[in-house]
Amino acid sequence: MIHITFPDNSVREYPEGITPLAIAEGISRRLAEDVLAASVDGVTCELNTPINGDAKLQLLKWDDAEGRHAFWHTSSHLMAEAIEAVFPGTKFGIGPAIENGFYYDIDLGDDRVLTEADLKDIEQKMIELARTKADVVRREVSKQEALDYFTAKDDQYKLELIRDLPDGSITFYTQGNFTDLCRGPHLISTAPIKAVKLLSIAGAYWRGDEKRKQLTRIYGISFPKQKMLDEYLEMLEQAKLRDHRKLGKDLELFAFSSRVGQGLPLWLPRGTQLRERLENYLRKVQREYGYLQVITPHIGQKELYVTSGHYAKYGKDSFQPIHTPQEGEEFLLKPMNCPHHCEIYRVKPHSYKDLPLRFAEFGTVYRYEQSGELHGLTRVRGFTQDDAHLFCRPDQIKEEFCKVMDIIFRIFKALDFKDFIAQVSLRDPNNKEKYIGSDEVWEKAESAIIEAAKEKGLETTVELGEAAFYGPKLDFMVRDAFGRKWQLGTIQVDYNLPDRFELEYTGADNQKHRPVMIHRAPFGSMERFVAVLLEHTAGKLPLWLSPDQVCVMPISEKFNEYAKKVVAYLNNYDIRTLFDDRNEKIGKKIRDNELKKIPYLVIVGEKEAESQTISVRERGGIDKGTMSLSDFKDFIREETEKQLNAL
Repeated sequence: MIHITFPDNSVREYPEGITPLAIAEGISRRLAEDVLAASVDGVTCELNTPINGDAKLQLLKWDDAEGRHAFWHTSSHLMAEAIEAVFPGTKFGIGPAIENGFYYDIDLGDDRVLTEADLKDIEQKMIELARTKADVVRREVSKQEALDYFTAKDDQYKLELIRDLPDGSITFYTQGNFTDLCRGPHLISTAPIKAVKLLSIAGAYWRGDEKRKQLTRIYGISFPKQKMLDEYLEMLEQAKLRDHRKLGKDLELFAFSSRVGQGLPLWLPRGTQLRERLENYLRKVQREYGYLQVITPHIGQKELYVTSGHYAKYGKDSFQPIHTPQEGEEFLLKPMNCPHHCEIYRVKPHSYKDLPLRFAEFGTVYRYEQSGELHGLTRVRGFTQDDAHLFCRPDQIKEEFCKVMDIIFRIFKALDFKDFIAQVSLRDPNNKEKYIGSDEVWEKAESAIIEAAKEKGLETTVELGEAAFYGPKLDFMVRDAFGRKWQLGTIQVDYNLPDRFELEYTGADNQKHRPVMIHRAPFGSMERFVAVLLEHTAGKLPLWLSPDQVCVMPISEKFNEYAKKVVAYLNNYDIRTLFDDRNEKIGKKIRDNELKKIPYLVIVGEKEAESQTISVRERGGIDKGTMSLSDFKDFIREETEKQLNAL
């Protein structure tokens, strides 16, 4: 007999070799119907996996991320089976589950181009195949057997993947007439897949290499109930209305120009005002915490980034070096701010009494993202980080780390980001060559992050392999109004760059010591933060942050002079006010300015001009009635002050 411990810490005895499905069936028939996969000692596996020793067991359902992952992973294989049935001879790249759904990269051959009608045919075939309730069978195979199978299928993509794998680690999964190379885990049957939608088609270079062939990527999503799919598609329609690219255009915040270049946003006057307010807010907070503002150049000598290690790790993702007339002199567009801040630290000697030093900069950096990966403001080639680097003694790490967390919590509260996950990003223990520094300093840095998070009572998830190349991170993954997850704030502990730049301070023992460096960016990047903020709020920014707080609209040209006086009066009190003097009907003016998400609309006509008052309409069509100019001015200023005081 073996002992199985459940999430509530209860323990039950079962015969050795029992499966998670059998355990679920023993608890209740309903549970067995709902469970999708299992976690045994923290490792996700299929429901028919034998358990051969004492273990901790969690039965994973749809509400569990790992359960959905298994569901969508199986759905990607089901899509591949359907594609092979509809388009025989298709070659397959990779087909993983992602946060919302799945995709598969495929090669249809040079003469085929997928259409929307093709997606419908594939969807129908997927449902037809799912209804067969085919078992999903896992099988361990030798490397030679795997090579022979995909050689017979003439699939060069699978063959390339297999050649990179060690013998003894290869598994096949088969459902129906389709067999795929895969680690899993999966559902044990296609039966739970009841509703499918293929969402989009994109191009994707094989293995992310622009020099390799571009494959066709099909994105899809699936659910155990049609109602869940219908609700998801409705949410997508709502999300389109919140798309920051559409809102950026409608609200005249930012633009892109093919002449300037892909992925290089142009901030328009209204967008610049929005950014400046966010930056000024963070500057104010940083002053309270003792940060010193610095400015560094947009370029640096190549040697700077060779010293830091960025060139070796990110050189291929950077813009090509800039060659000057002087022979052998090369510069790079700045991919990171931290090497520059290390050089600022080196300008003069430091004592232990000087630390911590906190250098902050809204620093613009440049990275050559692949054109297929660019997306509005969320993935760009030039972006501004709200960067800061703290240089401290080892005994100061936890306190400084906790203070940075306080700043991030404050920002999230101010901008109404209530739902977020804190992710501890550690290095991959099986692939240490990706990182710089000794095991000792990595263990110190990882322990510092974990201890600081515990001290704050912060619940965290752990992701191996997600650390920066120079140190572990605490990343804040924010969920927006639609539950989509975005990485915004980040904090990183770094023992390595101070060593590479030979940074020093004189300790109380009069000896030289290395400081520890903390990297932090509460917004992450101004571009991505603004994009997420726009979509989270649907463009309805709070009064203190809105580029325009009020729009004054005369009913007709006869009242323009009075409207101008209203505009001048409000602007005189620093209330950001627009004047809509277009020769249009008032109904159209109201509709147009509501689309601009302006918090308050002021309407003036004959009655208002005679009584020296205004009619006020709040965003959302709420009639606030008639007010005197003085009362309205006080109201706006009080509301703005109230919001600012709450930040």
